[in-house]
Amino acid sequence: MTPQMIKQRFQSAVRKVTAHIQDFSVHPGKDFSRIRKLPPDSLIRFLVAEGASSTRVELLDFFGFDPDAPTSSAFRQQRAKLRPEAIKEVLDTFNASLIGMDQPLRRAAPGYRCLAVDGSSASFYSAPQFSPDSYFVSQGHSAKGFYSVHVNALFDIDTHLYMDALLQPVHEKDEFRAFCIMVDRIPLIPGIRDIYIGDRGYCSYNDMAHVIEKGQYFLFRSKDVLSKGILKNLGLPTDGAFDRTVTITLKRRQSKKIPIPPGSQPRFIGADISFDYVQYGSDDTYTMTFRVVRIQLPSGAYECLVTNLPLEEFPPERLAELYFSRWKIACAYRDLKYTIGMTSFHSCKAMHVEQEVYARLLLYNITEALVQSTVLEARNTKHEYQVNFTRAAHICRVFLRSPSEEDRIDIAALLRRELVPIRRNRKYSRLQTAHFRKPKYFIYRAA
Repeated sequence: MTPQMIKQRFQSAVRKVTAHIQDFSVHPGKDFSRIRKLPPDSLIRFLVAEGASSTRVELLDFFGFDPDAPTSSAFRQQRAKLRPEAIKEVLDTFNASLIGMDQPLRRAAPGYRCLAVDGSSASFYSAPQFSPDSYFVSQGHSAKGFYSVHVNALFDIDTHLYMDALLQPVHEKDEFRAFCIMVDRIPLIPGIRDIYIGDRGYCSYNDMAHVIEKGQYFLFRSKDVLSKGILKNLGLPTDGAFDRTVTITLKRRQSKKIPIPPGSQPRFIGADISFDYVQYGSDDTYTMTFRVVRIQLPSGAYECLVTNLPLEEFPPERLAELYFSRWKIACAYRDLKYTIGMTSFHSCKAMHVEQEVYARLLLYNITEALVQSTVLEARNTKHEYQVNFTRAAHICRVFLRSPSEEDRIDIAALLRRELVPIRRNRKYSRLQTAHFRKPKYFIYRAA
């Protein structure tokens, strides 16, 4: 797939959304009813190609320093008409268009699509008149407090693309619920099974059930058998590594009259815990079977994995390697925040910040698609080489600013010049300090 084809698919996704823009307008039938200098398609393209400079500088760059380019005020008026779901729809449409493109040469699990799930927060400054209290974070890290939106995402660890995302105000953060929503709505690929990989924050019976009901697989890390978690009181060994299959029956009423299948262990789920397949107080039950795999780390500590993957194809050693690959989503969040720029917002309104979050996700995917489309010639060198993602992000921004699909810039040649070595199996100690970064003020932007 050539860079021009990728750009064409992005612009096609924008056209499909703007063809029924009233479905994504704040005031349907009123917004986007007049001809403006910044129509909906240009507005979306600008939001995606926007960098970290001030709004006026970004507008000048986007419109080629045209004296008649829209002003910052005109841009703010136009973006106030657009709901964030419009850019989310462009993201979904663009992702769907990439299905069937050149498949990655290396897959963590051939025949499967490995989707890592994780969450991260994006902070911004605002005021009560611009953002609801559900976004406000009280004083602590900042003298006057700040506002934050939580990003939940599914990340394909083979294609390095964000396949879905769901945004929540920080005080309405619910990673369990977000995961279930994304699992239910993500489209399946014919002939490919999905493996959802998550850390301890996603190991719950409800999350497992949603994956099972969709006919897919999960791989979650759980608290150890010695801790107070879902593995407690399951009759599992308390020392050494093991691989055991467990069958449990979930019920939501404390009654011994509720029948439990032979060989299954009963589990009661209270009213304060979400489970979507059995109503609280009913006599219905839900039976599930999964493996509990306890592995020993190089440090000597133990870690428990919960999965419904088949033992014949996924022994404990392979499960450990597969779970370790989940770390790619953490690296992707780093690129999303500090390379793509999901820390430099251009508004103090929560709705506008959500627009930019979806736009950054879309820009990340377009950049990664360009990187994957670049064919590198084999070299007899010490290391393998890959395209520098930071340089590719800048090239992608300039590439998207041109409205024409026929571009004079040789993107492939540029990307082949921007290479960095691949150093495999590198390990670093995790930072023990807080990862909080103060939001950037609007006045502190590069010219």
